[in-house]
Amino acid sequence: MTIQELLMKKKCRLCINVVLVLTLILGLILPTSDVNAAGKGKSKKVLVVYFSATGTTKDAAKKIKKATGGKLYKINAAKKYTNADLDYSNDNCRANREQRNENSRPKIKGKIKNIRKYDVIFIGYPIWWGKEPKIVRTFLESYNLKGKKIVPFCTSGGSGISGSMKGIKAAAKGAKVVKGKDLTDSSSKSVAKWAKKKVK
Repeated sequence: MTIQELLMKKKCRLCINVVLVLTLILGLILPTSDVNAAGKGKSKKVLVVYFSATGTTKDAAKKIKKATGGKLYKINAAKKYTNADLDYSNDNCRANREQRNENSRPKIKGKIKNIRKYDVIFIGYPIWWGKEPKIVRTFLESYNLKGKKIVPFCTSGGSGISGSMKGIKAAAKGAKVVKGKDLTDSSSKSVAKWAKKKVK
């Protein structure tokens, strides 16, 4: 065998080795890419539900929607709340009467038809008499929430969210209700940081 033939054989072996190494590297990279793509495809569906009589809770809900890319849904009372209904100085105003009555379930206008497709549901409300408005219980009790993750949030004049957690957990039967947060005066940045953690 001539020197030229030997050199040709060495070159061929070198080429084959390079091809094998490249094939091995691609084999390690491609499956990882597929897994990452699959993970992105399975991102959780988020629904941001809120009840807002004066607009304060609506602002907090919009911040969560922006941070999570979720669908925004407003709870509308069948009978709209007037200023007189929300006059807490009047002991007999509508809001006060409802909060005193544990069985009160104000009717809601409209319904979410495809709630089953959502994995995480943020539920927001103002604090009335230290608790969630009874219309929020109406909403939660109207759906099968089994297996859903429920994330409460509120706006408050000082009471905070703790007094409402018991009622939310009782109304959201079968769901996983996690610790809620008072978002009164919270910045968009802090709301986004909190909301994104809750979606994970």
